[in-house]
Amino acid sequence: MANEFYALMGRMRYITRWGLMRNTFSENIQEHSHQVAVLAHALALIRRDILGLEGPDPNQCAVAALYHDASEILTGDLPTPIKYYNPEIKSAYKQVERISGEKLLSMLPPQLRSSYEHLVLEDDETVNPIVKAADKLSAYIKCVEEQKAGNCEFDSAAKQTMEAMVQMNLPELNWFIAECLDAFSRNLDELE
Repeated sequence: MANEFYALMGRMRYITRWGLMRNTFSENIQEHSHQVAVLAHALALIRRDILGLEGPDPNQCAVAALYHDASEILTGDLPTPIKYYNPEIKSAYKQVERISGEKLLSMLPPQLRSSYEHLVLEDDETVNPIVKAADKLSAYIKCVEEQKAGNCEFDSAAKQTMEAMVQMNLPELNWFIAECLDAFSRNLDELE
């Protein structure tokens, strides 16, 4: 089973997100991971270059974000209402994600496994808060895009996601919300 890791990474595009919601447009975990990487990089840069705060390297945050949902290649995307239904399910799912991550790591040449371990297992505590914030931000942006298309199915998800981002109380996330988030509700002509 060695050396199949990269082929499986390419299959991220087949895992659809928001499975319980009526979507105006589909989103897969490959697209989502790219957006989370862009946002994680931005949040780390905002923290360092605008707010002047210590924090993780922006490039490390971007790379970690690219792999933050890698385990879902094997598990699929479990909807949030199920994943977080109660502490027992949340804990069991974390264990399933870890086993999935370990299986993915076993598909790499042994010489590369240690380089991917923190990325796939999401255990870098300096990077994780930025990636989690970017993940929430990406979810909120999806909600905004769906609402912009007239899909009110995402109204409560948008509200809950915004509340979760505010509770994170990260200065770089708060800055992004105040300074950048409104642009996602505009059309192309309004952005130019």
